[in-house]
Amino acid sequence: MGNGKVFFVGAGPGDSGLITLKGKALIESADVILYDRLVNPRLLEHAKATCEFIYCGKLPNRHYMKQSEINALLIEKSLQGLNIVRLKGGDPSVFGRVGEEAAAITEHGIPYEMVPGITSGIAAPLYAGLPVTHRDFASSFAVVTAHDKSGKPDMDWEGLVRGVQTLVFYMGIKNLGYICEQLIKNGKSPFVPVMVVQWGTWGRQRSVKGTLGDIREKIAAHHIQNPAIIVIGDIISFRQHSWFEEKPCIGMNILAVQSGEEEHLPTGLLREQGAEVMEWPRWKPLETAADDAVLNGIDRFDSILFTSQKSVRLFFSRLNALKIDIRRIRARLYASEPLVQAALQERGLMADQQKDLPDSGRCLLIGSPQAVEAKPHPECETFITHEQMIDNRFTSMMKREINEFPIDIILFANRKCVELFMSEAKEIGISPDDAIDHIHAVCLSHEAERAAIEARFKLVHVLGEDVPLEDYLHELNTARPQVSIANR
Repeated sequence: MGNGKVFFVGAGPGDSGLITLKGKALIESADVILYDRLVNPRLLEHAKATCEFIYCGKLPNRHYMKQSEINALLIEKSLQGLNIVRLKGGDPSVFGRVGEEAAAITEHGIPYEMVPGITSGIAAPLYAGLPVTHRDFASSFAVVTAHDKSGKPDMDWEGLVRGVQTLVFYMGIKNLGYICEQLIKNGKSPFVPVMVVQWGTWGRQRSVKGTLGDIREKIAAHHIQNPAIIVIGDIISFRQHSWFEEKPCIGMNILAVQSGEEEHLPTGLLREQGAEVMEWPRWKPLETAADDAVLNGIDRFDSILFTSQKSVRLFFSRLNALKIDIRRIRARLYASEPLVQAALQERGLMADQQKDLPDSGRCLLIGSPQAVEAKPHPECETFITHEQMIDNRFTSMMKREINEFPIDIILFANRKCVELFMSEAKEIGISPDDAIDHIHAVCLSHEAERAAIEARFKLVHVLGEDVPLEDYLHELNTARPQVSIANR
């Protein structure tokens, strides 16, 4: 077996849409992905079901995995003939220690490629409404690490003051006082403007403006912490507002619960409005052998119940593959919920609600094993259209993310989603008892609303048909107490 190959890929600053096309393609084909703390977990959803995820996160005060351990893992996995994506936040070459990792694998004859990414020092200010250059304010900029091996930046401060108009410091909250002191000591005015951007390009982004003389007090008042980018220079005078931070759902952290049955949750729309949206759980399909004998006798059933939109699509797809004429179906059709009724209606088929299903006669239940488990009466038969299970590769990363940035709102599309949350939420670090008291349950159907009330959620909302979702959530965000992200 030959050696595998390592691809050092820049994941971008946080917004999952800022990955390069080449980076996304490599994620899709990787056998193993080693990813950092500031990599958006949404990017790993592009990976194949067999890909192994390894977390290499670093916090300011502790390391989940030491650099020597990361190097050893890259070597170990590559020598097994696997293709590795080393996924790094921002650009791997900007304070990403990519040179050390590349040198380590080169000693073992392991080939590699490097894929640039958008660095946070440019992206975070831009999402805060500030370019790092402007012909009226700044024709030069420098990116600077805010700490070295000694813990504080050691550099030519006089040269920075004299030769560069815009300074961008990475991860400098701890040393911000020292940075301001050195710049003032070497010729900068205490009134030079400063802007600090926390969690740049994420839905939790916040920015604070000040001067070299007062920025420390201002970020303390707003509880700004790392990860943050510090921008220093007259160009900050150009900045009028942040197009990103003014979005109606900015600062909201939403958990969109998925039953695995294609709820079509409006996650893309919410992210466009500035919200941070986590889709949970992630599902992966299992191989299933269809019992085609049931379909060959489709004309013997009196009633057929479809349990999901996916079951509708897969059922008729299988009929087509077996060349079974749809006109052989003489049964009355039933749907578990309105969206399933709509899916059948799109095919020109009318269906009644599940509550009207007869409690006798030959009945066929169609869907996943979990959906058809409860039979209305003993004569019911089942046809399994698909099997799936929760993809536990995402469980630990979801738990870390929620621990760092707690959930404000849970989206429920239907009863299944509510029941799933109540049974599985502890796996991602959420106590169902705490959730029903403090987290807003936003229901996308009256069925979900009834289930949330039965589960004893105290803050239950159902969306009206004529209310755009982003407007509703904006109103909800305005009405509830505003809590500092850093303090939650």
